[in-house]
Amino acid sequence: MKRNRVVITGMGTVNAIAKNPDEYAGALENGVCGIGPITIFDTSAHRTKTGGEVRDFYPHEMIPSSFTLKRMSRSDLLAMAAAVQALEQAGLFPFPESLCDTTGISIGGGAGGMFEGETFFESYVKKGREGTRFSPLSSLFCASSGDHIASGLGLFGPKTTFMTACSSGATAVGFAADQIKSGRADIMIAGGTEPLSRIIYGAFNSLRSVDPEYCKPFDKDRQGLSLGEGAGIFILESLAHSSARGARILGEVLGYGVTCDSHHMTSPDPEASGSIRAMEAALLDAGVAKEQIEYINAHGTATPTNDAAETRGIKTLFEKRAYDIPVSSTKSMIAHTLGAAGALEGIACILAIINGFIPPTIHLSKPDPECDLDYVPGRSRRKQLSIVLSNSFAFGGNNTSVIYGRYTEKGIVHE
Repeated sequence: MKRNRVVITGMGTVNAIAKNPDEYAGALENGVCGIGPITIFDTSAHRTKTGGEVRDFYPHEMIPSSFTLKRMSRSDLLAMAAAVQALEQAGLFPFPESLCDTTGISIGGGAGGMFEGETFFESYVKKGREGTRFSPLSSLFCASSGDHIASGLGLFGPKTTFMTACSSGATAVGFAADQIKSGRADIMIAGGTEPLSRIIYGAFNSLRSVDPEYCKPFDKDRQGLSLGEGAGIFILESLAHSSARGARILGEVLGYGVTCDSHHMTSPDPEASGSIRAMEAALLDAGVAKEQIEYINAHGTATPTNDAAETRGIKTLFEKRAYDIPVSSTKSMIAHTLGAAGALEGIACILAIINGFIPPTIHLSKPDPECDLDYVPGRSRRKQLSIVLSNSFAFGGNNTSVIYGRYTEKGIVHE
């Protein structure tokens, strides 16, 4: 059966180093670090006090008044701000009523309105029931971000939310692409959103899987990840639909793969069996040969086990050519945004293709002998890219790999 091609016509992001895609491209290329002291809640009791916080975030300046912001959690506001940017870039804002029936939403998330729930509970303990105000119950759930976008635009197409930990955003993009390939939707708003929260921050500190300063992916002295927050949203369309309305095409989602390790609740399979199968599945879905991959945006969390396992997986799949493929971790700049990570890294891949550069892995100064690939340390690298691979490997062995491509009329895969 012939499948529709899935093109990208809009992107939006709010993260620790940028408030829009243009800023994001510049910050990635210049190796800007967004990891610093957390200010939105008290970290004094924790091992680490830093993270990739979105600072100076003023939702009312980024989201039109037609949306009811007071009913949104921080997670919802991040997603909505990114979605409005993406829709504007795609030429779909205000959203045409004629497209509402064939437009859907696929969002990855995790904490949802946990930050607001924590704030409510803290106030409840201090002030009691009478002195505490609480936002609507629906804002607690991570599904509320997609719900707010759908209701604000009046959409009636397929809508779902993914909670597969750190692969949620990538899985949401892959699922959205499937809806378009199969003809179930003409347009999909897809991506991920994640806020910082006390519980998640405390949990990772209790696991001692966070670096006291900032994460150092693939470095010999790495001590763990840095937690962050943000949102990344794509506008995906079928090629036929985007062409009919004369939209500018930014790139293409070529394929994706989803697998499970069935190994451990937090640690990856040391032999990287699940991640290898995810990359293989993505290649098969995209119709891409492994020799065509020109850059890999790694999961690259900076935890000893994850970095080693991902390196092993890449070497096993790509064999000798693994040493010729640039690999980098943009988490070194924006931190690990959990449910939003896959989407933010997907946007980084498209920006790299459009602007002709490979994002660096910053903070990498002492290479780990076990992690011996080309991780583009310190500084970005100029390179024209056509086909790139983005990896998202999560707790519970939830693995997703997505392949993005430069758009050409004939199709980059078939030229």
